[in-house]
This record gives sequence, C-alpha cells and structure tokens, in this order.
Amino acid sequence: MLWLYRFLFLPALLVLAPRYLWRMRRRGGYKEKFTHRFGSHEGLPPKRRGAKRVWLQAVSVGEMLAIAPLLEGLLKREGVEIYLTTTTSTGHRLALDRYGQTILGLGYFPIDWWPFAVRAWRRIRPDLVILTEGERWPEHLHQAERRGVPVVCINARMSDRSYRRLARWPAVNRALFHGITRLLASSEHDAERFRALGVSPERISTTGNLKLDVAIAPLAPEERQQLLRELGLGEGLVLLGSSTWPGEEQALLQALRAARARGLRCSLLLVPRHAERRPELERLIRGSGVSFHFRSHGAAPGEVDVAVGDTTGELRKFTQLADLVFIGKSLPPNEGGQTPVEAAALRKPILLGPRMSNFRPIARELLACGAAAEAADEFALASEAPALLADAPRRAAMAEAAGGWHRANAGAVERTLAVLHDELAKLDAARIRS
Repeated sequence: MLWLYRFLFLPALLVLAPRYLWRMRRRGGYKEKFTHRFGSHEGLPPKRRGAKRVWLQAVSVGEMLAIAPLLEGLLKREGVEIYLTTTTSTGHRLALDRYGQTILGLGYFPIDWWPFAVRAWRRIRPDLVILTEGERWPEHLHQAERRGVPVVCINARMSDRSYRRLARWPAVNRALFHGITRLLASSEHDAERFRALGVSPERISTTGNLKLDVAIAPLAPEERQQLLRELGLGEGLVLLGSSTWPGEEQALLQALRAARARGLRCSLLLVPRHAERRPELERLIRGSGVSFHFRSHGAAPGEVDVAVGDTTGELRKFTQLADLVFIGKSLPPNEGGQTPVEAAALRKPILLGPRMSNFRPIARELLACGAAAEAADEFALASEAPALLADAPRRAAMAEAAGGWHRANAGAVERTLAVLHDELAKLDAARIRS
C-alpha cells in the first residue's frame, strides 16, 4: 500500500500544485523557508547528549494556540528540546511570536513524499513525534516506524466526511494508522470512530479536547474600550461573526439591518476565516451601504457600522467585545463549522448554523445545555440574531450555561501531558538499558 501511495503521490502533487501555489500566494508569507516543504530543514544544532528531541506538528493558528500549555509542560522536563512545525504562514507567524524564544527551532512541515520526508527526518532526527488533530501522513508515519520513533496523535478527531471516506477504504486506514503509537481522542465519539476504522483499542485513549482547556487573558476595562475605539465600534451591542466563510457575511449584514430596524443600537464585527478575502468583503460591505473599517488599516477614524478583524491571532480579543457570537462555516452551503470553544470559554451566548459536523459533539452539548441556539439558514440567522440581541436575560442565561459547560469539560491538558511524559519516560528507560 505504501509503494502505491508513493507511486501516485507525485502525479497527484503535480495536478494539485497550481491550486495550492495560488492559494499560498493569496495568503502570503510562504516565501520564507519555502525549501522546508521539500525537507530542507537546515540550521538545527546537533542533538545534545542525553537530550530528547520532540518534533511537534501543529497545522495552523488554532492548533498553535491550543498547544501552549503542552509546550510549557514538556519544556519543564529536563533534557527535552522541541522542534515545532506548522503548515500555514499564519501559524508560523504566531508560533514565532509566542514560542520563538523557548523552542529549538520552527519550520514548515514537509510534503509527504518519500524523498522530502526522508530528508526532513535525517535533519531533524526526533526521538518522539507529536501530531495534532487530523495530521496523519503515511510517509511520515512510515519513517517514524522505520526508525523506531514513537508517534503520539493528540487532540485526535475524525470529521464526518473523513469517516465516510475511510470507512470505504480499509487498506487506506492501515496506512494512516499503522505507525501511530498512541492516539489521544478529543472525545469518546471520535474514539469510537477510530476503533471502528480498525485502530487497536489499546492504542486509543480519550483525553479530551485541548481547546477546552484554553486559558484566555481577559481584557482590562481600559483595554476593551481602546480596542472598541480602534475598531470603530460604538457603545452599543456587538454581533460577532467568528471565522466566517462566503455567504455568511451577507447573512450577518441582514441580521444587522434587522436588529437596527428593531431599534437596537448595535454594530457588526466580522472576522473572516481567511484574511485574503479582503477585496471580496470590501465589495460586499460597500454595496450594502453601511460604513466600515478594516483592522489591518490601523485605527478607525471614527465610529462605523461594520468592523472587519482581518488580522491574525486577535480573535480571542475580538470575542471579548461581543454580546452574541455567530460561529462561521456553519451555514449552508458551507460545511464543518469553526470551533465554538473560545466563545464558550469566554462565557458568550453562541449562535450556530446547522453544519457543525467538525464539532458535532460539542455543538450538541452546547445546544442541549442552553449555551447555544441554532439558525437553520441565512433567513433564520437574520431573525434569530436580532431576537437574541434584544433579549438580555436570555443572553445572560446562555452565557452562564456556556461557562458551566466549559468548566465541566476541562482537564485535557493534564491528561495529555501524562501520556506524553509516560512516552518520554519510556525513552529514558530504553536509553538506560542500552
């Protein structure tokens, strides 16, 4: 199966390369360290005698934020050095800013083709590999198995789409999961799916979702007021579109108009999932006839109807300004949903679309406990959002439920660290025996 994967990978890469190169150009920031994609991870210092080198792969911004307490816990252990890789330029910028002074190095994850993977492994030479969420690359896992390096998948989850695809191809499952030493599922729902796909039950543990342990520094009152001014938001209610996708901004603009028709003093804060959609969003908002300001242009000259948070790493701050949070990628025709965890951790009332398949268990729990409400489509969003903005007691009850749900689901970091320390202890014991 691996040789078939190797044989098919190159033509598939050549077919898909133009699309991905175009996307990388749109998003920007990929020129630096571009050769890392081909396994050229240069400049790493020689391994220290007795040290254990951990290669940790975190895809993008969300994963980079979630691993912060894990990095802190691992680096407290004597003799541990961490090489961190990511896939996106936004993840790289965030990692450099937050972790650049504490880790061994920072790079981009190599393309999973045999020559590139071999080159990266020869240069990084890890003793332990940690993969986050959905990162399961056959060649990468084969290189780990060939070298006897344990691989731990943390915060592992399985979307509806991936599960349906893999259930039809058992041979692919063996290639994807064969080299994994421990698989730490983010929920029992995900653990059941991994078991159904053939992963040995003894390799699976349900440790919980790391993002549920998120610790967000609260804005001081003066910081909040300054941020509102910089964005051009007034003192009224704020409706937040969190990590929105195409079509959802239009629905939120309709919700803003409906809320104001009710006599509510409110404004809209849009945070698109992909900042490179600026030109598209500017055309949309300008066509709606409202005033607007983009965060990337600096401080707003005055109060506006719509603020666009098109910067990286500020969503948690923006969420603290909100009176109601709509979770993006959840309205048809979009599918999957973005994470509602940060909004719940910040005790914000949440509005979801019906397409939350990537976070289905979490969405169900939030709806069941009263922390969230659901809007079936753009028309329902345009009526449900104003109704919630007008109902302060209901929003307060939803906020309290969100905070309670978040507190009840904490502890994933501690459980995950316990497994990682256990794997590191096994490496220490093996070194002593040898």
